[in-house]
Amino acid sequence: MPTVNVYDLQGQVVGELQLSDTVFAAPVNEALLHQAVVAFQANQRAGTADTKTRSEVRGGGRKPWRQKGTGRARAGTTRAPHWRHGGVVFGPHPRDFSVKFPRKMRRAALRQALSAKLASNELKVVNALTLPEVKTKHVLAALDNLNLGRNVLFVTASPNETWKLSARNFKNVHTITTDNLNAYSLLRYHQIVLDTDAVARVEEVFAR
Repeated sequence: MPTVNVYDLQGQVVGELQLSDTVFAAPVNEALLHQAVVAFQANQRAGTADTKTRSEVRGGGRKPWRQKGTGRARAGTTRAPHWRHGGVVFGPHPRDFSVKFPRKMRRAALRQALSAKLASNELKVVNALTLPEVKTKHVLAALDNLNLGRNVLFVTASPNETWKLSARNFKNVHTITTDNLNAYSLLRYHQIVLDTDAVARVEEVFAR
């Protein structure tokens, strides 16, 4: 079983924690992780882009000029695609981009993403993500003390509004709960930080 150090927010080692082999030492299948990322991004697409065809554009009901005798090309409407203000040919219309990704594959991808992060030394465990008040400077100090950089995902077992509000001023620092954890988020951030409660919850849910 892999063993990791447990840190406090001052960057000091306060203990050790044994992690589940099933969740944190799973063999990594890059093809599955790629599928997980593609499915997640596809499912985030709204699919609401829409353009108007020649039948939907306002106007164009009257023939612009008579059929013969003007020397110009015949025209039946001013809303044909080659006219200014005309309809759009082959433009986007509302559609569903969602991709089905089975639950077993989704869970396997998450375990593999956690394992890959741990193997790359990009996963840290802290004893608790607690702050006395909502202050960005407290999160900034924790980032520096733990040498995390500025591209970090914090994972908590339950909603932690104090930490979440304190960290939201950083562009690439995000906080989520274990219930919303996914392979894409784990791979998207350079460093992953879980508190001990989050580790216990992840192992409880995904070790099966």
